[in-house]
Amino acid sequence: MTSPTDSGPCLAGFTIGVTAARRAEEFSTLLTRKGASVVSAPAIRIIPLADDTELERVTELLIADPPQITVATTGIGFRGWMEAAEGWGLAEVLRDTLAATRMLARGPKAKGAIRAAELREEWSPASESSAEVLDHLLAEGVEGVRIAVQLHGATTEWEPVPDFCEVLRCAGADVVPVPVYRWEPPADRGPMDNMIESIISGSLDCVTFTSAPAVASLLMRAKETGLLESVLHAFRGRVLAACVGPITAAPLEELGVPTTMPGRARLGALARHVAEELPRRASRIYAAGHLISVRGGCVVVDGEVRQLAPAPMALMRSLARQPGRVVSREDLLSALPGGGDDTHAVETAIARLRAGLGTPKAIQTVVKRGYRLALDAADCSDTPPVRAAVQAPHAAGIGTPARSPRPAQAIGVW
Repeated sequence: MTSPTDSGPCLAGFTIGVTAARRAEEFSTLLTRKGASVVSAPAIRIIPLADDTELERVTELLIADPPQITVATTGIGFRGWMEAAEGWGLAEVLRDTLAATRMLARGPKAKGAIRAAELREEWSPASESSAEVLDHLLAEGVEGVRIAVQLHGATTEWEPVPDFCEVLRCAGADVVPVPVYRWEPPADRGPMDNMIESIISGSLDCVTFTSAPAVASLLMRAKETGLLESVLHAFRGRVLAACVGPITAAPLEELGVPTTMPGRARLGALARHVAEELPRRASRIYAAGHLISVRGGCVVVDGEVRQLAPAPMALMRSLARQPGRVVSREDLLSALPGGGDDTHAVETAIARLRAGLGTPKAIQTVVKRGYRLALDAADCSDTPPVRAAVQAPHAAGIGTPARSPRPAQAIGVW
């Protein structure tokens, strides 16, 4: 049976943060078509390849002293490398250099980029796994072999350890990393700072990540501003961290943040996955004969999105954290934006909340104590929150999509 909150666009009422720098507009469009409100804050700035002096230096080094094996890890990275070489006047000699090497492609996109450059790969794993490429090389022996590996050129304390090159070095190879698509934090930190505040306040339902550098950049900024623990607490609670794949998810998983991801590491698959996961995890509170669902930036009442001003929205979040429990005026006052010491502000905001919801009886006054959500008697249960418990990550579970069991009656999930 379809519930009222399931009608209309599946992401109606949800607010989603997008951290992507590349293809952000395309990804945002996929989400807005499903009804979501999108807040975009690019977390990284890609250094244009044509301006990357380090990539140019490494390219000239490889031309002067060619590798015996070249590993292409991403299609866009390899294609960008060739385009940058064109701008430096090195495209033809680089192509001739690589044609004389044995080329390995990590996946079909890297394979396609190699062939687009009129080159030919020798081998590519069916799994699209860097680990399988590494196993292939180690199995045949790499001692004394010069190997060029196209990869990202910058790492941080939160990104997965770039051990691909290190393992090859330990096996005796002469490894030359090719730093394609190096990144820096965005020049304007304002949008990312605002997103961090929105994560902490709970005004976002979900934040999407399409690269490990984007995760690292947001965590770095949160640490710089003294808000890292607050951000991690929010991600461990009601704000869903949705990642495009296990490599992107790894920095968060290492910090004990549960993540969710699609079966295939693609933008379209991520958008579809978010559209499935958010409605499944949404709060459902039955109060005064109405089905109420609290979202990051609004409240959905019987399937209708109700936009609320910041003050009543803040009170609604406080009341919904423990549905049916009395919340004192003092606690509600501390939840109001700007705080203050006049509890009359709470009464005013409660009046606005009742009007905004269109269901005045859903908010019950408890004389001399405070206010509560008037849960329907049959639905007053102690059902545990879907994401209340966060288990410490373990090696086998890194990057595994979060699959919390759905309770039979998810009352007051927060």
